[in-house]
Amino acid sequence: MKTKRLTVAQATIEFLKNQYSERDGVEQAFFAGCFGIFGHGNLAGFGQALQQTTDFRYYMVRNEQAAVHTAVGYAKMKNRLSTFACTSSIGPGATNMITAAAGATINRLPVLLMPGDLFAKRLVAPVLQQLESAVSQDFSVNDCFKPVSKYWDRINRPEQLITSLSEVMRVLTSPADTGAVTLCIPQDVQAEAFDFPVELFEKRVWHIPRPRPDANALRRAVEWIQSAKKPMIIAGGGVIYSEAEKALAAFVHQTGIPVGETFAGKGSLSYDDPHNLGATGATGTEGANAISTEADLVIGIGTRYSDFTTASKTAFQNKNVKFININIAEFDAHKHSALALTGDAKVILEELAEKIGNFKVDESYRQKVANFNKSWDEKVAATYQADDAAIPSQAEVIGAVNTFSDANDVVLCASGSAPGDLHKLWRTRNSKGFHLEYGYSCMGYEISGALGAKMACPDREIYVILGDGGYLMMPSEIITSLQERIKLTIILIDNKGFASIGGLSKSIGSEGFGTQYSYRNPDGQLEGELLPVDLAMNAQSLGAKVYKASNIASFNEALQQAKQEKQTTVIYIETVPERKMAGYGHAWWDVPIAEVSESEGVQKAYENYSEQKKKQRYFF
Repeated sequence: MKTKRLTVAQATIEFLKNQYSERDGVEQAFFAGCFGIFGHGNLAGFGQALQQTTDFRYYMVRNEQAAVHTAVGYAKMKNRLSTFACTSSIGPGATNMITAAAGATINRLPVLLMPGDLFAKRLVAPVLQQLESAVSQDFSVNDCFKPVSKYWDRINRPEQLITSLSEVMRVLTSPADTGAVTLCIPQDVQAEAFDFPVELFEKRVWHIPRPRPDANALRRAVEWIQSAKKPMIIAGGGVIYSEAEKALAAFVHQTGIPVGETFAGKGSLSYDDPHNLGATGATGTEGANAISTEADLVIGIGTRYSDFTTASKTAFQNKNVKFININIAEFDAHKHSALALTGDAKVILEELAEKIGNFKVDESYRQKVANFNKSWDEKVAATYQADDAAIPSQAEVIGAVNTFSDANDVVLCASGSAPGDLHKLWRTRNSKGFHLEYGYSCMGYEISGALGAKMACPDREIYVILGDGGYLMMPSEIITSLQERIKLTIILIDNKGFASIGGLSKSIGSEGFGTQYSYRNPDGQLEGELLPVDLAMNAQSLGAKVYKASNIASFNEALQQAKQEKQTTVIYIETVPERKMAGYGHAWWDVPIAEVSESEGVQKAYENYSEQKKKQRYFF
């Protein structure tokens, strides 16, 4: 057997650069490189290996959490067919990645984490940044990754790497089981040399399958659809990851079944398709929530039915409602006691279309949906209208960006109140133009995730929309975007605090407690004057080109100027916190309210909460 003598870190990088994915005959490198920050736990191992492997690019980030967010943003735009590896030192460098690792796993997006670890030989202990235990020497802070990883391993001997790497790739390339994969390699093992078999480093193509469903289940699904009077589709992210948009459009045009979209599934149909009801659930449109209330059959495609999608189990009120779930993951396919069509969304939709025959929904139902689509777009147009001279609302800022942007551009967001407004209001014109991380809704994802998204589609404009709260969580990757000459356009909305949670607080009678950026008063309450924070100056100090807008007229001018810039640009604008769009129908979210309180507002909110709870359902 021929061998190649390499360190464990060198062998890992050599292996990663030769891994490819393929689906439908299209092949691409699975890893686009490695993000990271070096410390004593990985500098002499992975740092040295990456330095000498010039055809596997290393990118220096400013925060380890941001590294993982960036990899996830890239993988999302690549439909999970390509991603990055992320390396860190031991201790705080490693644990910084845990938050974003959870986001990757929750959103079913592949990313490889390679945190440094303690000394496998244990002679040097405790090392700097080691968490000691009096009951075992067999764990480190890296064990914290176990519950947020789809696969986890620790390499204590060089030869263990040989069998572990194939398991790493099996999980990362699985359409059903992908997420964060953690490969912990102690710092002494990283630098240890071993004679690895040369076959380990040969090019390997991982073929991404399109599994077909059980034939009997498919037959039953056809029967259910044919007998339905008011069916509807819930389109989730699986539609887009499967590249099933055309198959979905063909199916709904053939049958007339309307579509409601989750955050991850928005863009599955063009916004102006008469079958598109738009956003569904807690942040849903009037039509989507009205139709979901009366639907007798719900066909979930690539959705995991989060509480926002189901309006905390109040959305589907028909007492005889049934569910058919098309999902690559058996776990999600069986939710709501559904008839599970476990497999690839694209091929299942094509097979359903072939077997459904001449089935069409009643023309009056189809027209009702088309009317909802038209009337909602009229509401959106009215919401987009703004007084050019007044301080705008967030919805009006979104309208200006949507109107200005090209059809191929991308809007990206993750947290705060903007996702809800975007879900309802953004006119999607292509399936990759709406990039919302709302499975974890992680503050700090926005700029770093946009960096990854832009790396995946360098010819498209990326518009990042985030509030002051999200910006302050992680503006650091503005510097990385400048270093890599990757342009982002960041819309920084300043509403002087955590507006989303502030609004939620007011809705439950707590008057926005602890959500504004205010001085502490002499009475001990955080209700003083607003803090004099200049976020525009902060962004400028990080190297961004900054434009300040005071109204929609100047904001539109800034959009024009930003498009001409070649570097990351921030458009700063203050907005009024009010005038957001109201919820429609079953647009409810279950946030428990104190059963007893001295506040009259909380008491009233609890009464309303108790009424809403009565509408929640189990599905058997």
